[in-house]
Amino acid sequence: MVRVSEPVKVSEAEWEVLRVIWTQELTTSQEVIKVLETTMDWKPATIKTLLGRLVKKELVGTQKQGNKYRYYPLVSEKETVQSATETLFSHICAKKIGQTLGDLIQQAELTKEDMAWIQHQLDQKQPVAEITCNCIPGQCECHKEEHDPTNEKRLSK
Repeated sequence: MVRVSEPVKVSEAEWEVLRVIWTQELTTSQEVIKVLETTMDWKPATIKTLLGRLVKKELVGTQKQGNKYRYYPLVSEKETVQSATETLFSHICAKKIGQTLGDLIQQAELTKEDMAWIQHQLDQKQPVAEITCNCIPGQCECHKEEHDPTNEKRLSK
């Protein structure tokens, strides 16, 4: 499998197709259509278009077998999810990532095993003394006063 070196832009519809391909590992368009056609209310042409996009993005490869193509993943599910997570975190102030992780945990249904694994990860993680804001001034609460137009007016009086 190809390693995901830069953020992968995957639409919600493409995610649905990728999930089928990751599960099947080597599949035909007809098999993908069979899985998604009724639950997603998509036409076969839509699914074939999505497969073509994924091939063009080099997320899915093709293997010709007779007069059919078989599709297989070029990127792993884990790496693609990691890339999506990194993209999400790049849009959040570094100081808010801990809160965001907590919110995600609150929203998720977790088994005891999941919770034990998360706790183990937290136990292994070395905390840092301070987290530095990674935002452009004016994009978050950390630098709000520095670029608050009302504050600038008060300062100039």
